[in-house]
Amino acid sequence: MPAHVSISVSGPFPIRIVRKGNLSFRASSTVDEHQSRSVKYDSLRILEWDKLCDSVASFARTSVGRQATKAQLWSLDQTFEDSLRLLDETNAAILMHNHGSFNLDLTAVDLALVESGIKRAQRGLHMESNEAMAILSLLQFVEGLQLNLKAAIREDADWYKRFMPLSGSIMQLVVNRVLVKLIQQVIGEDGSVKDSASPALKKARNQVQILERKLYQLMESLIRNEADDAALLEVSNVDGRWCIRSGADRQTSFKGLLMSSGSGIGSIAEPLIAVPLNDELQQARALVAKVEADVLLMLTEKVQMDLDDIEKIFISLTQLDVINARATYSLSFGGTCPRIFLPDEKEGSLMAESHGSRKKTLNASYPKREWIFYLPNAYHPLLLQQHRKKMQNVGQGLRNATAEIVEKKIQVENVAIKGGKEPDLSSSQLQVSALEHASPVPVDFFIAQKTRVLVITGPNTGGKTICLKTVGLASMMAKSGLHVLSSESAQIPWFDSIFADIGDDQSLSQSLSTFSGHLKQISDIRSQSTGQSLVLLDEVGAGTNPLEGAALGMSILESFAESGSLLTIATTHHGELKALKYRYLNLTA
Repeated sequence: MPAHVSISVSGPFPIRIVRKGNLSFRASSTVDEHQSRSVKYDSLRILEWDKLCDSVASFARTSVGRQATKAQLWSLDQTFEDSLRLLDETNAAILMHNHGSFNLDLTAVDLALVESGIKRAQRGLHMESNEAMAILSLLQFVEGLQLNLKAAIREDADWYKRFMPLSGSIMQLVVNRVLVKLIQQVIGEDGSVKDSASPALKKARNQVQILERKLYQLMESLIRNEADDAALLEVSNVDGRWCIRSGADRQTSFKGLLMSSGSGIGSIAEPLIAVPLNDELQQARALVAKVEADVLLMLTEKVQMDLDDIEKIFISLTQLDVINARATYSLSFGGTCPRIFLPDEKEGSLMAESHGSRKKTLNASYPKREWIFYLPNAYHPLLLQQHRKKMQNVGQGLRNATAEIVEKKIQVENVAIKGGKEPDLSSSQLQVSALEHASPVPVDFFIAQKTRVLVITGPNTGGKTICLKTVGLASMMAKSGLHVLSSESAQIPWFDSIFADIGDDQSLSQSLSTFSGHLKQISDIRSQSTGQSLVLLDEVGAGTNPLEGAALGMSILESFAESGSLLTIATTHHGELKALKYRYLNLTA
């Protein structure tokens, strides 16, 4: 006898549910791993996960962190425990932000330079001075973070536990104070090697300065001797050699080596009398470069002694930048921490694992136990971001127009200015008002425990596809350690994969029509989905004869309900699919 279940759903559209089924086509039991990952990635791209990843990554403060954020969010190998850990990290970072004593902004640390410095040290090459400076910034950032954490713990010992797992990771990092002081002694704030880093370096640089002064005085003396043409001559420098530039068709009394003028107008000559000093200057500069390299090699050798600790700090701070990006995104858009769980198939109860504890039932911590999917007042994150950006642009336009009016009024008061068009604020004000009334509409999804398939019906442009994407993105956000943009904590099952067939794109590479492309995508999804997957199907059965489409849609939904996924959500216009629930209710009555 077919199973059935009733469900309460709120939202701007009617909803029908069906649970039952067997599909008429067979799927291969073995799926190529590359094809499997391709379908998963394609599904995420259909949901525009890539755009959301870019948005979250923009909150990272370093280029390395932005790349790492995208890599983490695109990872398909996360376990349930990984997702719990990611959420714990995000929550801890948000707590640190709210505490007010912690600086998680890594803007001042150039992680790319740190990485290149580590690689040079690993190969036995001397670091560049800017790389050493970046490593110093890295170590100082960790020192500051540890000091702030210790200060918070002194005030209240419970902060250590509340900030876990970040507090544990931060306190485990080892900073060598001797190395910090050494880099400070050797490298100046401008990133150059200090004169005091080596007696030999100071001596070599002094010699360069002496030679440069001599050459400058020599050049000035030669120019003064050219009494008639002195105003047309100037000191120049070509490849580090001191020369004199003269105007076109001008002859000088001193002998010299003609150099390229570069511009084609006039000429540049190195006076013969200056050649020995220029040669000596080049040698002195080469000596400075060699001594600087020796100093940096000495510094690199010191860094090599602590290379393991520095690498750990680099990895940890890269990860901290990723965590901070997730936390800052969540704070910026007003997200709430979701509750993710694994349905326990044996006992039929919900199970979850929190930081530092074993699995526990959700009876106490999850009051919404009747729902397998609880998503109250949820926004589509990209729509909310787009609306916010439009509001900012229009608001900026309004501020600019207001400032222009104020400026014109000041001008009129000071000087009698007639004519000119005064900026009109009404247009910008109307745009602001229109945007405020056109803000994204949140949706509610409350899906009962035993529901396997949810069918959404409604007119075109009624928001069905947006609802599908909102569910898919919210589920992926929760799995990836992001807060969900809902009015209260969402309760979302942990899905091993999220599959989607949405849109009208034809598969031109495989010479498939729109309808055939959808069938192939659904077939691939059906073969790869598991009892822990989420499947999202837009306009199931569309694109062909209505009767055939309805029959095919029924077969597809029945198959997913029977054994295809943990939860399938589909949209449709077919009346037969809308009434499918009631058929099964009558059969079981």
